[in-house]
Amino acid sequence: MERIGILGGTFDPPHLGHLLIAEEVRLVMELQEVWFIPTYTPPHKNAAKSNASDRINMLRLATDSNSFFKVNTIEIERPGKSYTLDTMKILKQKFPDKDFYFIIGADMVEYLPNWYKVDELFSVVNFIGVKRAGYQLKTKYPITEVDVPIIDISSSMLRRWLRSKRSVKYIVPDAVISYIKENNLYEN
Repeated sequence: MERIGILGGTFDPPHLGHLLIAEEVRLVMELQEVWFIPTYTPPHKNAAKSNASDRINMLRLATDSNSFFKVNTIEIERPGKSYTLDTMKILKQKFPDKDFYFIIGADMVEYLPNWYKVDELFSVVNFIGVKRAGYQLKTKYPITEVDVPIIDISSSMLRRWLRSKRSVKYIVPDAVISYIKENNLYEN
């Protein structure tokens, strides 16, 4: 059975932290691919700052150089709040020959008790937790911990930097920086 990693998020914008986590988990867990799934509207956050089309385009640019990375738009195609349980049920039905591993940061590990139907979710998908600055990987839920280098980057921090005209070089892939500039994203 193929082992597929799932990395969900708004990716607003995607950055090297996302890519590093995906690659490290792929290697350690011997995953055949990692699917990046941008959400239309996450249940635990406000709406994204850029539109879905821009986020998909940036994500494709960010992942293009790694043949093991794929962008899956299942949650964009379902407007409204995106619940991981619903997404994983659809993926398991559509791809019964694949075993899915949902990758989350320690901030989301701490938030797991608040996830929609979390107990049922654990019967549908395996969870992999990675460290994030300022958070613990402690939970009563069965997660596999993968040790990845901690890079304290967030998309919200990068949006602030971009608004103030601060460089994000070496933090955001060059192709994504060009896209942001060409499309005047994150200026306000």
